[in-house]
Amino acid sequence: MTRILISLLILSLSATGLHAGEPTVHISSSRKAVRTSTDVVLIAMPVATLGIAIAHKDWKGIGIGAAEAAGTLAVTYGLKYAVHKRRPDGSDRRSFPSGHSSLVFTDASFLMRRYGWKFGVPAYALATYVAWGRVYARKHDFWDVAAGAAIGSAIGLLATRPFMKQVELAPAAITDPVTGSFVSVGIGGSVTF
Repeated sequence: MTRILISLLILSLSATGLHAGEPTVHISSSRKAVRTSTDVVLIAMPVATLGIAIAHKDWKGIGIGAAEAAGTLAVTYGLKYAVHKRRPDGSDRRSFPSGHSSLVFTDASFLMRRYGWKFGVPAYALATYVAWGRVYARKHDFWDVAAGAAIGSAIGLLATRPFMKQVELAPAAITDPVTGSFVSVGIGGSVTF
């Protein structure tokens, strides 16, 4: 739920980013359609991720994902307001790094690391589309989306722990199954994925 709210916050911040007196570039309908689709994916990915976490009953993962999204948002917007880079369409000076790219790559990294490649590969494909779409729609240049992807991927990969990975170690006394006599002492355990 927190990822959805953060995504909506980014959209609202983006929508209010037009400043009076700054030139804007008119874009074609195909560029507008791609820009709109990147906004839709920005909302759809966290919704899908939340659904996956709920289906797995991964309550801890929901908390991890929310913390990652908040951290990504803080880093991204901190840089946006520190750098003041003008967008290619001239709409404002918050181009670097791409907020859309950083959030979807955080989400993709979270899915890959937490639930594996079956969820991660499609998520990375969508994240790549969003990064391409933001450049195509003239909201960012290559360096903006590359920085966003790097920030999002780093936060997602560093902060996420795999879901089903458990390692249990405990002292074990080994006995002979036939005689029942003591044989050895060691450490036993199991690993599940």
